[in-house]
Amino acid sequence: MKVYDRKKLMDKAAFLDFTVEVVRRTDTEPGFKVVPRRWLVERTFGWMTRWRRLVRDYEARIDVSGGMIKLAMASLLLRRGCH
Repeated sequence: MKVYDRKKLMDKAAFLDFTVEVVRRTDTEPGFKVVPRRWLVERTFGWMTRWRRLVRDYEARIDVSGGMIKLAMASLLLRRGCH
C-alpha cells in the first residue's frame, strides 16, 4: 500500500484548483535557517498538541481523529476571538 500517492494528490489538487508547493529543507548549510512557510505547519502542530488527545494517535478511526482536530482548531479560534 502506498502511503503517499503523488499522482492522486496532484489530481485532487487540480480538481479543487489548489496549488501544491513542497518546501524542502536545505541540509547543505550548517546551522539554523528559516524555511519559508514551514514554520506555519510546525506552529499549527504545536497548537494542536495542547489538546492531550492529539499528542498521540489514540483514535482507531480516521473520522474521529479528524473531528478532534477540527474541535481543537475551533476551540483555538473561539478563544482568540473572545479576547
